[in-house]
Amino acid sequence: MARTPSNMVPIGFNAPDFELYDTNSKKILNSENLFGEKCTLLMFICNHCPFVIHVNKEIVKIANDYQCKGISFIAISSNDVNNYPEDSPDEMSKMVLKEKYPFPYLYDETQQVAKDYDAACTPDFYIFNNNKKLIYRGQLDDSRPGNNIPVSGNDIRDVFDCILFSREINSYQKPSIGCNIKWIV
Repeated sequence: MARTPSNMVPIGFNAPDFELYDTNSKKILNSENLFGEKCTLLMFICNHCPFVIHVNKEIVKIANDYQCKGISFIAISSNDVNNYPEDSPDEMSKMVLKEKYPFPYLYDETQQVAKDYDAACTPDFYIFNNNKKLIYRGQLDDSRPGNNIPVSGNDIRDVFDCILFSREINSYQKPSIGCNIKWIV
């Protein structure tokens, strides 16, 4: 199991625009319509990565807890589906149903969006404010497969609570760790 860290792009980075196929709604969605009123969690995930599988249920819980508070969630899979067919759009649609994703799960066929965001691993988490400026990048929490730390989503939840209660966001942010994005060669 590879252990690739996030690239930790600079705070203040502007969210690049994109249009991608949503395996949940079966429509092409534009990022302009996806970003939230207060902030947006954009995450690069995939179906087969053990790190993503480890946190899937908590991601859904967090989305269910915070979407009603003006926070949007966007999931993107950018993996090479020729070599990793379990990450294909059809399989992504099945994952939406299995995990009950309450957010778009977008397919980045050309991998351009992953490149634009300098994504490195799955899961890779980015939080943007209502002006689409990066305010957080890093881990969900300290839990990893096999380390016996419970999945809590604390790092992401703390940022959301700072936004909702007008508190300062901690500048110390730990990189996410996961499987590397499976780049098309």
